[in-house]
Amino acid sequence: MHIRLQYTVLLVLLLLSAPAWSADLADVRRQGVLRHLGIPYAHFVIDGEAGMDVELMRAFAKDIGVRYEYVRSDWPRLFGELLGTTVKPKGDDVERLGPTEVRGDVIANGLTVLPWRQKIVAFSAPTFPNQVWLVARADSALSPIVPSQDIQADIAAVKGLIAGRSLLGKSGTCLDPALYDLARLTQKILLFQGSLNDLAPALIQGEAELTLLDVPDALVALQKWPGKLKILGPVSERQDMGVAFAQDAPELHARFNEFLARSRADGSFATLVRKHYPFVHSYYPDFLGTK
Repeated sequence: MHIRLQYTVLLVLLLLSAPAWSADLADVRRQGVLRHLGIPYAHFVIDGEAGMDVELMRAFAKDIGVRYEYVRSDWPRLFGELLGTTVKPKGDDVERLGPTEVRGDVIANGLTVLPWRQKIVAFSAPTFPNQVWLVARADSALSPIVPSQDIQADIAAVKGLIAGRSLLGKSGTCLDPALYDLARLTQKILLFQGSLNDLAPALIQGEAELTLLDVPDALVALQKWPGKLKILGPVSERQDMGVAFAQDAPELHARFNEFLARSRADGSFATLVRKHYPFVHSYYPDFLGTK
């Protein structure tokens, strides 16, 4: 009896310590809640109470008939809390480090589609356009490039401005300098430890001469600190942002894409985008079908 009791206790402990795996559509409906993993960033997630992706996922939860719940995460934990396995990017590849607790069913916080991320999650249809820009303080001696019709030539011209200058980036995100082969241009790469939202003010305060910002964060920063920053040009081609699902949740993934297509067709998605990013059509007029 004593041995059987020990075995039972051990089994229970193992079950409690094992990570719960991500849920597909039927599981989400059975649980009655859609758990939205997010990180406060630009106008996509604002303290879990507002933001474009918060409103989008709240509407999706209502569409599938469940309660919405925001689960705040952070970059080192984000994908692990969806997949049940901690991961670390290595260029375009990814290293799996070990099991962890699953805390959400979907990631949505202006998440850029990158090759290493595509190896571990299934992305939705695009929810926002993106591109990584090189940004300087307004008083910098550097001047923005003159855009051409050749994006590769523009990127090369922008990279030429980096030589020997200090550059802020953020590891594990689309603003990681390693993704754009920038280490060969300067030995002064500083990997920022704070929030993505704090990169622009860090640059303004003089922590580096240059920083990488993506489109939504740069546009928010230009509005928030007018006259303090200037965009020098792109270091990447155009990218897409999307909502990330576990690869073993194909029905939830497909149902969201259906919901997104309906939202685009009835105009509610365009209304949501313009509410939080009224300036997007000036930079990407094709994204919402405007001219």
